[in-house]
Amino acid sequence: MFNKVFLRTVTNYGRQLSTATAAKPKTTSNSRSAQLKEMLLSPKLEFIMEAHSALSAKIVAETGFKAIWASGLSMSASLGLRDSNEASWTQVLDILEFMSDATTIPILVDADTGFGNFNNARRLVRKLEQLGIAGACIEDKLFPKTNSLLDNREQPLADIDEFALKIRAMKDTQQDPNFCVVARVEAFISGWGCDEAVRRAEAYLAAGADAILMHSKQKEPKEIEQFMKAWKNQGPVIIVPTNYYQTPTDTFQKWGISAIIWANHNLRASIKAMQATSKRIYSEQTLVNIEPNIVSVKEVFRLQDDQELVNAEKKYLPMKSKS
Repeated sequence: MFNKVFLRTVTNYGRQLSTATAAKPKTTSNSRSAQLKEMLLSPKLEFIMEAHSALSAKIVAETGFKAIWASGLSMSASLGLRDSNEASWTQVLDILEFMSDATTIPILVDADTGFGNFNNARRLVRKLEQLGIAGACIEDKLFPKTNSLLDNREQPLADIDEFALKIRAMKDTQQDPNFCVVARVEAFISGWGCDEAVRRAEAYLAAGADAILMHSKQKEPKEIEQFMKAWKNQGPVIIVPTNYYQTPTDTFQKWGISAIIWANHNLRASIKAMQATSKRIYSEQTLVNIEPNIVSVKEVFRLQDDQELVNAEKKYLPMKSKS
């Protein structure tokens, strides 16, 4: 077990050194990451909505959400892959680039375990910053990861010291001082108790994590409540109430939760809509009952920002002669 005081000292030194020698970050990255950090430090409960493509990200932003959760489950599912690191990290970056280009609000990436050891994780940070991504959330499990909500699966945890040093490597690498690294604690998922969850959260916070994501797949949020009482507001805490969704949101506010991630609901909603639409067209062999219940083609064009191209063509293409 490492010494927390020593780790804080070395971490702070590493941040100062990396900031002093690094190039100036992109303005878009700095702005978005600052917004995300402000949300995590806000005294009020904040909300982050899932997206998995440029289109879904734009819809989330237009709805009014202040930040986007780029879900690993959703992105892999959109590629027809399992949430077991079957999509390479460069394929994930391709999706994120389109999402970032389509929006101006912060994107917090579900970065699984960091796609490898500390070296993979710090390279990931460099690439995310180049794309204007505001932050990365990594979980303390082993590569390749196993989705936390799967039943009857082994969920081995990473070595606590190694994972803490991975966090430190990411923080030392970032050029944007506001880039956020969120440490996702999987102790409850793996069957450990609150003491282990707190021990890991404290270690990751000491290593430089900007927030803790405490995960639980129970139908009732007893584990989260127990953790929050033991945590005593040492740092920002994010939760993902996918399974304990019936708990009133006000309850989380009272416990001192900093942010809630609605983690996969746009993916699941779109799957249900596509299944129902495909089934009806297949069975009825007509579009008569479909068109009133789907968006118009014009709405697709609007989401693609077709009008911007029309205006640009007027400005940059030579005028055609009428003769």
